[in-house]
Amino acid sequence: MNEAQNPPESDNSQENSSTESRDFIREIVAADLASGKHGGRVQTRFPPEPNGYLHIGHAKSICLNFGVAEENEGGRCNLRFDDTNPAKEEQEFVESIEEDLRWLGFDWGQRIFFASDYFEQLYEYALELIRRGLAYVDSLGAEEIREHRGTLTEPGKNSPYRERSVEENLDLFARMRAGEFEDGAHVLRAKIDMSSPHIVMRDPTLYRIRRAHHHRTGDAWCIYPMYDFTHCLSDSIEEITHSLCTLEFENHRPLYDWVLDALETPCHPQQIEFARLNLAFTLLSKRKLMRLVTDGLVDGWDDPRMPTISGLRRRGYTPEAIRAFCDLIGVAKRDSLVEMTPLENAVREHLNRIAPRYMAVLRPLKVIIDNYPEGQVEEFEAINNPEDPQAGTRKVPFSKELFIEQDDFREEAPNRKYFRLAPGREIRLRYAYFITCTSFVKNEMGEVIEVHCSYDPESRGGSSPDGRRVRGTSHWVSAAHAVPAQVRLYDRLFTKPNPNEVEEGGDFTDNLNPASLELLTECMVEPNLRGLEAESRVQFERQGYFCVDRDSSSERPVFNRTVSLRDSWAKIEKALMG
Repeated sequence: MNEAQNPPESDNSQENSSTESRDFIREIVAADLASGKHGGRVQTRFPPEPNGYLHIGHAKSICLNFGVAEENEGGRCNLRFDDTNPAKEEQEFVESIEEDLRWLGFDWGQRIFFASDYFEQLYEYALELIRRGLAYVDSLGAEEIREHRGTLTEPGKNSPYRERSVEENLDLFARMRAGEFEDGAHVLRAKIDMSSPHIVMRDPTLYRIRRAHHHRTGDAWCIYPMYDFTHCLSDSIEEITHSLCTLEFENHRPLYDWVLDALETPCHPQQIEFARLNLAFTLLSKRKLMRLVTDGLVDGWDDPRMPTISGLRRRGYTPEAIRAFCDLIGVAKRDSLVEMTPLENAVREHLNRIAPRYMAVLRPLKVIIDNYPEGQVEEFEAINNPEDPQAGTRKVPFSKELFIEQDDFREEAPNRKYFRLAPGREIRLRYAYFITCTSFVKNEMGEVIEVHCSYDPESRGGSSPDGRRVRGTSHWVSAAHAVPAQVRLYDRLFTKPNPNEVEEGGDFTDNLNPASLELLTECMVEPNLRGLEAESRVQFERQGYFCVDRDSSSERPVFNRTVSLRDSWAKIEKALMG
């Protein structure tokens, strides 16, 4: 999934990908193996451009390329960086990509390559095309080349430099490499057919002059090959059998094949295209994600609102959930817009199995149990994870003063179906006792700041001593033992399913969701949450799944909400998507 030339993004449709064959690529691979094509080998590659961080769309390509290789005996998948555009590439991005791949659970062993490894060989290939009369140095400017290229309905025009002799082209190309010319003075173009119905075949550019420091080769080169020339030859050099690309490169396949055929390379990989992932309420364009970062609209590439792998990781997503999501949506032949719900359900299902439970009060309201003994502290056994019998229990302290959620109290019960705390109403404190509200205190602003209750000593453990029914249950923390915490509640990054839908003259940033982050600074959590390592994933009972952020300290932990317990967005999202 390479964006070296920033091909136009495909229009999103409301197609359900389940109507397409999810395994058409694997069917092709199986048929090739059965026929002995490619010598009975399976060799794939994942070719990221190191000009940004990986996102969830790349995860789909990663799972496909590594998956196809792993599923076939002897199959291999290379990691190859397409580092042919030094102006936008950095070592930071190389390292982040490797880290994300390892975190997702994939291993390329010694099979890590860079397009820059092949610069000398690619240069020799370009010389060979010139010698065969299949490439020439063009001195038209970039705008003139675009004008000569023609349109979808009109053929292009030959460049006046198209008929330069082989000798002149070899001389000019060597001087381009030697640095004799300014950027943009010349380019090397393939000599194919300016009247071809495929615009990509109308003498495409193969090399351009670009004086930029390369993160691996330094200043050794001042000419760099274009993606369409580099990619097919890199595949061939590495003896790739199946070159899996996203649909925007389908129109580039004739050029992919032309270059390999023109040079008569011994290995001719098979390019197969599949639909890229388009995820609702976010963007999967590195160029636009880069803008969000550079314009300070998000807090870096790993902002938990970002669809990057590092952002999802910081938010609390697991590698297992991301891989399960990629498996669920499958591999389609046509683009579609995938709802966020399957991704969130995937992480809910996984975290439900593995995340330990804790109690945390996000918007605290003090409760004083008037008839509870002053200074007494009890401990209650709390279940760590009912889905995992091996998870065991933990002890939670209980005292006279507690915190509960503000939403768990009303000055007046709104109706008979209200089962939370209100004057005269009885509820169960999870794991602890039944309490009944007797009074409450307001501040000068008219806000309830304190609730007074009585407790039933016979209801220890939350059981009914006389069989009376108590339907409401609240979580809580002991005020004397609670740990102050910060909690970040994340929501959709954009307000529209397709953020690119803007009014005339508008910009995709107009659709940013101003409520995508709610910062809660007065939270209180049980003491067992103190000192958890960064990226520890937990469930706050009745609240959702959360992840310990790297900004945490033992004195003041910070938690990022991964996802709520219930999909409160499902109906809204369905309505917005039609």
